[in-house]
Amino acid sequence: MSATATTATRAPSGRRGLTTLVRTEGRLFLRDPGGVFFALAFPAVLLLGMGHAIPGMRTEVEGVPGLEGVTLIHLWGPVVLATAIATVSLTTLPATVAGYREQGIFRRLSTTPMRPKSVLVSHVAVSGAALAVAVVLALVGGMATLGIPLPESPLLVLAAFLLATLALFAIGLVVGGLAPKASTASGIGMLLYFPLLFFAGLWLPISQMPDTLATVATFTPLGAASEAMTTAWFSGDLPWRELAVLAAWSVVGYPVAAKVFRWA
Repeated sequence: MSATATTATRAPSGRRGLTTLVRTEGRLFLRDPGGVFFALAFPAVLLLGMGHAIPGMRTEVEGVPGLEGVTLIHLWGPVVLATAIATVSLTTLPATVAGYREQGIFRRLSTTPMRPKSVLVSHVAVSGAALAVAVVLALVGGMATLGIPLPESPLLVLAAFLLATLALFAIGLVVGGLAPKASTASGIGMLLYFPLLFFAGLWLPISQMPDTLATVATFTPLGAASEAMTTAWFSGDLPWRELAVLAAWSVVGYPVAAKVFRWA
C-alpha cells in the first residue's frame, strides 16, 4: 500500500485528516527530483536561459506605442508564467490522479473515514503550492537579472493568472479522469502541453503570428492567458475578451471533469 493510502487510513476524517493528506502529498512530491525540477525550476530556467543565452533578447522593442523601454525578453515574462501553469496542470496533476486510480488507492480509501475526494483535493493543493513557488522563482529571477518591470495593473495580471490556473487545472482533471493509467495520462498531457505552449507564444509571439493563427491562439486557454497577462502587464488595459475565454474554459471544464472522473 502506498504512503498516501496508509496515511489516509490512519488519519481521522475532517480538517485534520485533510491537513495530514496535504503534508503526505507534499512529501511524495518532493521525493521525485525530476518532477520537482520540472514543476518548480523549469519556468525560471527557461526565462533566464532565453534572456541570457539568446542573442538580441535584451534589445528594446521599437515602434510599438506603450512599450518604450521594454526589451524583447520582458515580453516573454507573461508567456513563461503561462508555461508554469501548463507544466503543473498538464504533466504532474493528470498523471498523479490517473496513477492513484490505477493503483487502487481511491478504491481502498472508499472503505476508510477519509474519502477519496480528499486525496484529489490534497493533490490539487500541492499542485497549487508548487505553481506558486515556480512563479515566485521565475519573477524574482527575471526582475533581478533581466530587469523585468512591475506590472502596470497587478490585480488584472493576478486575475488572469488565477483564471488561467482554474482553466488548465480543469483540463488536467479531465485528462486524469479519462486516462486508464498514469503513463497514458502523461502521454496525453504532453500531447496537449507543447501545442498549447506554441499558442501561448513561447516560440513565436502571438502578435507576430498570421491573423488567423493569432485569432485561434487567443481562444486557447494558454494563448488567452498569455495575451491577458501581457496586456495587463504592459498597458494596464482590461483584456476582457481573453478573461472571458478563460472563464468559459473553466465553466465548461469542471462539469466535464466531474462527469468523466472515475474513482476506480
